[in-house]
Amino acid sequence: MAFVVAAIWKAKEGEQKRVEDVIRKMTPLSRGEEANLFYQAQVSPEDPRTFFLYEQYVDEAGYEAHKATPYFQENVFGYILEFLEERSVQTYTTIDD
Repeated sequence: MAFVVAAIWKAKEGEQKRVEDVIRKMTPLSRGEEANLFYQAQVSPEDPRTFFLYEQYVDEAGYEAHKATPYFQENVFGYILEFLEERSVQTYTTIDD
């Protein structure tokens, strides 16, 4: 069973490049985390201000460790949130044995 995070970020008007740059910075760092199983960001072809981040971790503690990393604290909590019009985060667990 994996811990899944599905996040949607909608950039404020004119801020999509800034948001994409942060995602591009965060992706390899996140993928390098020991507890990360999968990390992929997408952008909506209909609305280039809307980004969908799909992440899998070995467990919830792995996701909490991800949020506690210095680069997450700096780039997400300390920077990009002010450039987002909307942000939603939902969590799931995979169905498997």
